[in-house]
Amino acid sequence: MKLVRFGEAGAERPGLIDAAGAIRDLSDVVPDIAGKSLTKAGLERIRRVDPDTLPLAPADARLGPCVGDVRNFIGVGLNFADHAAETGLRIPREPILFNKAPNCIVGPNDDVMLPKGHQRVDWEVELAFVIGDRALYVSEEEALSHVAGVCVCNDVSERYFQTERSGQWTKGKGCPTFGPLGPWLVTLDEAGDLDNLEMFLDVNGRRAQTGSTSTMIFKISYLVSYISQFMALDPGDVVTTGTPPGVGMGMTPPTYLKAGDVMRLGIQGLGEQRQQVVAFHHEADAHPAHAHPSGLDLVR
Repeated sequence: MKLVRFGEAGAERPGLIDAAGAIRDLSDVVPDIAGKSLTKAGLERIRRVDPDTLPLAPADARLGPCVGDVRNFIGVGLNFADHAAETGLRIPREPILFNKAPNCIVGPNDDVMLPKGHQRVDWEVELAFVIGDRALYVSEEEALSHVAGVCVCNDVSERYFQTERSGQWTKGKGCPTFGPLGPWLVTLDEAGDLDNLEMFLDVNGRRAQTGSTSTMIFKISYLVSYISQFMALDPGDVVTTGTPPGVGMGMTPPTYLKAGDVMRLGIQGLGEQRQQVVAFHHEADAHPAHAHPSGLDLVR
């Protein structure tokens, strides 16, 4: 299944993509694509519904983040061998983990806002997985049974905050709008070979990142098991798994985002995102409602 959330920011409704590519409203089936709806029992409830019996979403509806009420948003650093090589850093012996603020999550086509005091805002196309059933001390063999699905994530990063301000990477990872998710949450039965998905990201129409999950160092099953040794992963928790080469930090000279830039990114079988970069504005206005007006038209 391809699950979505649509509507105004903060008031998204659950939906699924039917065989014709249209969004069907799941509001009478589940309260949201979140929490218990993502467990095995919750997904089975959705699977039993005939999409043709569900009302259609408005054709011009905004796409929200594909999972709601995220409590834990974890990132994995330097998890692609070719990206580690472009940064000149050694491949880690164990996964590097950091946190992204859950409230940085926005829809796949919402604006990305440059934070106050920014210097080096960068892009990262990533494969994220979403937890279904709670995972704590799970084995690698049983790990995927705890995953509800996967989606595209743009792990937007402020490199100066991340690397020069000392301490944890979290400082450069959780600014408002730094976590576009979607367009779809794709269940594992439709996601294809997770170890061999093509990935790309364009900036202003020029290809920046071209890669594949085949160069991922720590695979999803390992990451679920590994992270669950240190914390409980609950339904709806999101883990974004690292990026292939082509980030702005690795270019010669380094190249970073500025207001007016447009990013387009996607992963094979999981859809595409498009974000415009905007200047910092007052926190009262720094809300994902600043979305692209034709989000549905940008999903391919």
